[in-house]
Amino acid sequence: MPETASRPRRLPRWSALPGLLDAAPPRLMVLLGGGIVVLGLLIVIRPLASLVLLGVYVGISAIVSGVLEVASRHRAPTWWSRVLALAWVAGGLVILIWLGRSIELLPSALAVLLIVAGLASIGDAIGGGVTSVRVLAAAWGGFQIAFGILSLTWPDVTLLVVAVVFGVRTIVFGATLLGRGVRRIVAARRPTVAVASPASRSRRATFWAAAGRYALSLVLVVGAVGGFGLDDWLSDGAPVIDGFYDPPDEVPAGHGRLIRTGEYLGREPDRGSVSRILYTTRDALGSAAVASAMVIVPDDPPPGPRPVLVWNHGTTGVARGCAPSLADGTATKWAIPDLERMLARGWVVVAPDYSGQGAPGDFPYLIGKGEARSALDSVLAAGEIDDLVLSPETVVWGHSQGGHAALWTTQIAADYTPGLDILGTAVLAPAADPLELARELTSGQAGAMLTVLVSWVLVPYADTYADVELNDYVATGARSIVREMTQRCLSEPGVMVSALTALGLSEDSPFDTGNLTSGALGRRLAENVPTGPWETPIFVSWGTRDEVIPPAAQRSLVETLCAQGEQVRAVPVTGRGHQDILQPRSAMLPDLVRWTNTLLFADVPPASVLDDCEG
Repeated sequence: MPETASRPRRLPRWSALPGLLDAAPPRLMVLLGGGIVVLGLLIVIRPLASLVLLGVYVGISAIVSGVLEVASRHRAPTWWSRVLALAWVAGGLVILIWLGRSIELLPSALAVLLIVAGLASIGDAIGGGVTSVRVLAAAWGGFQIAFGILSLTWPDVTLLVVAVVFGVRTIVFGATLLGRGVRRIVAARRPTVAVASPASRSRRATFWAAAGRYALSLVLVVGAVGGFGLDDWLSDGAPVIDGFYDPPDEVPAGHGRLIRTGEYLGREPDRGSVSRILYTTRDALGSAAVASAMVIVPDDPPPGPRPVLVWNHGTTGVARGCAPSLADGTATKWAIPDLERMLARGWVVVAPDYSGQGAPGDFPYLIGKGEARSALDSVLAAGEIDDLVLSPETVVWGHSQGGHAALWTTQIAADYTPGLDILGTAVLAPAADPLELARELTSGQAGAMLTVLVSWVLVPYADTYADVELNDYVATGARSIVREMTQRCLSEPGVMVSALTALGLSEDSPFDTGNLTSGALGRRLAENVPTGPWETPIFVSWGTRDEVIPPAAQRSLVETLCAQGEQVRAVPVTGRGHQDILQPRSAMLPDLVRWTNTLLFADVPPASVLDDCEG
């Protein structure tokens, strides 16, 4: 049907109420329009704070929309309109009822209602009228359906997507109402003058109006297609947990027992071969658990039992799929510092994933005994591999979270695995004091990745300790967001969704950051600060430009260790950041390798290599 200026047209449904308010006095229109614009802005900018407000508004709007769908005088009700009317009313009632029952479910209910709104817009497009209006109605309907589906696919962004879409709908409705009221007030104050508009001006206006609708339709279609394309890309980048990590119904009794070995599917180092192992361990609370690890063996080892280097990895995430043994490059020198040089000297490297990564279970993120038991048991289990003879002589390395794990590994080794001889512990940019680190990170402005990191600490602590309640620290309506953030890993593209979600909540933090270091969580964080004694040499290194762990915290750690009488080698690396100190050309690596080999081969290690506390 050609575009005309005279034919009545039906605009896409941006809101449920414009028809109801069309006959309102102009001043009331201006007042309501301004208030609705403010409401829309609040919904978009502060979705958590305005969650109940959003629910009330959308619930009532949906019910009114359903009533108007049938009661409209502009067209006779059809079966399609009756079905949509019932869906609108039912959706509105569900939202209003859930507000008093479980606000956690509200974002998902709003996403479903967004899909219903899209179907209603498509119904408008089918109903006839001006072509450009119908095209825009169809594009808007498809856009709403697409983002309703996508927001259900990514639960932590459901709230943001729904808030933005419904917020924009609300702003558009309010602005339209406001403009209509202003125009009526201005028109009422002007004398009525009959002006005959030229036909050419009318045609131009109609043309540009149609062009604008087509352009907006194209933007909406591109946005919907791009959203699904992005969803496919993010989903394809997620790690896949293969059947190797599923434990059998019956496992060997005791901890540190080998269940199975398997092929490592990633890249191998030039001087060694890599296999995966599944083994028994104990979790943070001492209950039986299963864990996985990589075992890296030199290609041409010298004769005799081989010494063991335990590598405790840094933060990769807290989900099962974040296990380093699932990633492609975690058995190379870029992930384990100076790996090939250590293999050339005959060391066997055992790299635990920790329980709850790879294998099922609760992941002990910055929970010392859980990390340490996984590490020590990985060495015992590696010793059961056929044709591999390990020496009890063991050195423990760890970076970041792994530095915390390394300190705990040595601290409990004498009691937990007395058969292992821990020669020393190297901690690289360690998160040694979780409580002080939490205080430091939450004392300033919370950034996007900080929100993700807090989720990664809070959820494992709540899953491990019965007295740590997630509800005590997370804002109402944000618990599903926080839990969903823990399902992604640093190595997968989907972590960008978590970062963008956190960025979207930067003005409306999901956490009560002032209380994260108090109460039960504060007490549990304090319990997981390693205190020693270690009684074997400790190597501490950090970058002077560390952007994650404050360098002052590392200097404080060295001072504390020296005050306790520990033998400490301190190696600050000038100009390096948190990850930089691990890279192949880091100035720290020669010191680390020399220190490690001195532990193994020197009967009386020289103090210049092992101890800076006297300097």
